[in-house]
Amino acid sequence: MNKAAPSRPRKRAYNQTARAEAAEATAERIVGAFHEFLQTDWYEDISLERIAKAAGVTVPTVLRRFGSKEGILGAVRDKMEREIDARRIAPSGDVVAIVDGIVHDYEVSGDMILRVLALEDRFPALKDLADYGRVQHRQWLEQSFAPQLAGKTPAEVEWILDSLMAAVDLYVWKVLRKDRGRSPPETARIMCNLVKGILDGQ
Repeated sequence: MNKAAPSRPRKRAYNQTARAEAAEATAERIVGAFHEFLQTDWYEDISLERIAKAAGVTVPTVLRRFGSKEGILGAVRDKMEREIDARRIAPSGDVVAIVDGIVHDYEVSGDMILRVLALEDRFPALKDLADYGRVQHRQWLEQSFAPQLAGKTPAEVEWILDSLMAAVDLYVWKVLRKDRGRSPPETARIMCNLVKGILDGQ
């Protein structure tokens, strides 16, 4: 009786899994490095060489994984979205908690987003990022204030959402925090008053 030749699929699968995990870890380091640079630097000053060095890889490795600097920015966008969502978690309809969440988010990401907005007319990739953020922000407002919007006509909903977007806009945070030197709690209190005024007036 002939013995079957020993197979090696388990080892091969293990090696493939290990390589996939290593590749994913490398991608995360690249995205993390770019994201870190965006916290303090202008987009045009962040080179692929700097990103690669910070991630501990070569520029060809970066290009093989993402194709371009814009490709990395797309992955950074996904990372930012997850982190922003986590910072803004609040009970639906709870004005104080919602505003506290967005102020907390601005404290972490506000300066970076301001730099993105300042350059969006020069770099299409940043314009895409800013436009995506605007859409997500409006959807977040609609979900967060769903109880207050319930029963309103479509036109009323649009009016209220436009008003809320103005009340909690990033530039309102900038005026209060950067220009006027208000503390985060003071900034949140002023924004809360604006939001409550809008909702009470409906």
